[in-house]
Formats: sequence, structure tokens, C-alpha cells
Amino acid sequence: MPAVQSIVDEILELKQQRHAIILAHHYQESEIQELADSIGDSLELARRARDFEGDVIAFCGVVFMAETAKVLNPTRTVVLPDLDAGCSLVDSCTAEQVRAFRARHPDHVVVSYVNTSVEVKAESDILCTSRNAVRIVNSIPAENPILFLPDINLGNYVKQQTGRENMTIWQGACIVHATFLARRLTTARAEHPQALVAAHPECPADVLAMADFIGSTSAIIDWCVSAPAEEYIVMTESGVRHSLERLAPQKRFYFVPNENCNCSECPYMRRNTLEKLRDCLTMLTPRIELSDDIIRRAALPIERMLAVR
Repeated sequence: MPAVQSIVDEILELKQQRHAIILAHHYQESEIQELADSIGDSLELARRARDFEGDVIAFCGVVFMAETAKVLNPTRTVVLPDLDAGCSLVDSCTAEQVRAFRARHPDHVVVSYVNTSVEVKAESDILCTSRNAVRIVNSIPAENPILFLPDINLGNYVKQQTGRENMTIWQGACIVHATFLARRLTTARAEHPQALVAAHPECPADVLAMADFIGSTSAIIDWCVSAPAEEYIVMTESGVRHSLERLAPQKRFYFVPNENCNCSECPYMRRNTLEKLRDCLTMLTPRIELSDDIIRRAALPIERMLAVR
């Protein structure tokens, strides 16, 4: 504990020296969330980054999130504790593939999930998050065909919720959410018969069909805290336990292991550590660097997303 406290003290001192803000996603380790100035999902953190007025943003999340923060803050320094903190959804879709689709289907509106590279964002018409995806799709005229990318489960959920038949859905998937199994959720419900089920829309359809609530990471937290039940089965990354137990210490939360790792942790999100956070604030590296052209082109679909309430 003394060694950890020493690192925490270093980080807090560096934050003051650098006029920095620490942004952390809900899927980060608890000790990082404890230090963060703001904890949120992708949409909340994008808005927080946009409104920041200091010098340095230390983004404790994955690369695509830090890229979004850089697009919104082109003159500020944005650092990420570990540049290998990637995302399977980002890997499933390239800018070249989007351009090829556009060439074949120039009439389609490209709606990209925020879990994409900045290059894919630059090829998109508008972005969305799991929190606002249904609203984003509903904001597009019904006669316009849509390419929704890259998450197949979120895309199918949005299609179901909007009744939008003219949607082409990419075939990407999250390595955490997509490998939650309905049979494991069935077992968890048998073990905790009084528990309500909250699920992220990146989960497979058969898991979502068993949920009492479907929503983004922050929406899940809000619902679990405010709903009247005392027990919840939470079908998302287990980093949300930190906020759930802080906001509702009298309630009990259960997490179902997925098929990949027999856990419910994102290996990319967990690459960030206190030591790496200290080091990136010390050396201001790894630093997110983007070309002026990419920033200009990606900014428009990002701002369009942020404008939809």
C-alpha cells in the first residue's frame, strides 16, 4: 500500500504541474477510477474532453477514445498510458473498407460507432455511441439507406428498436460482450432468482432478450442505482463494479464470465496501470498525434454526434 500511495501522490503532483485532467472509462481498474477527474462512457468522456480548458488530457481508456479527445482538442496534449490499448471493434473495420463500400453504395449514410479508428471516423457521416445510437439513426431521414458499423450486435439492436429496414450492418464484434453466453446468464439467473438483469447492447441478441434493461455503460449504472431491486446481474465489463458499489453500497452485483477468458474484463482496457499513468504524465508520452487533415475530417461527424440529444 505505501508504494501504491507514493505513485498516487506522484500522479496528483504531476497533474497539477501539467495543468492536466485525468479522464477514465468505467472499464478501468478501480485505482485509476479513484484518481480520475471524470469517469464515464465514451459519450460522456468525449463531451468532457471537448469542454476541457487545461493543457494536458491523460486519457485512461483505449486508443480510439484518446484519438477522439485529440480531435476535439487539437492544440492540447493528449496522452494515453499504453498505446497497445486497442479494441477488437476498431480492428474489424478499416478506412479502406469504408471507402470501398462508399464507392459501391454512394447513397448510404455511414453511421459509425465511436469504437472505430479516427481514420474510419473521417470517412463517416455521423458517429454514435451505445447511449445515443437509436436517436442518431432516428435523426436520419427514413428514406436514406444506412451503413451501420462496426458492431453487429449493437447494429441489430438499433435496427430492432428503430424498425429501420434499410440498414446494412457491419460484422464486427466486441471480444468481451459478444462472448457472453445466454446459457451462462440462465445459470446466473437460477443462482440469483431475485436479481434483475442489465445488459449492454453489444451483447448477443439471445442475451439481450433475457435482460430487464438494455443500455450503455453509464445508463446501466444509473438504472441499477435507481431501480428498486437489491440484486443485479450485470452483462458488461466488470470495471463498472467500482461505480456501482460506490453509488449503491447496499445492493449486490453479479458478473457473468464470458467464453474468451472466463472473466468479464477487457484485456485492452486493463493494460493501463497507475505506473503507466504516472510515466505518461512525467514524459508526456505516449502522445496522440494526428494530422490536420484527419482532425478536420473527423471533427465534423464527431460534432454531429455531440449535437444530437
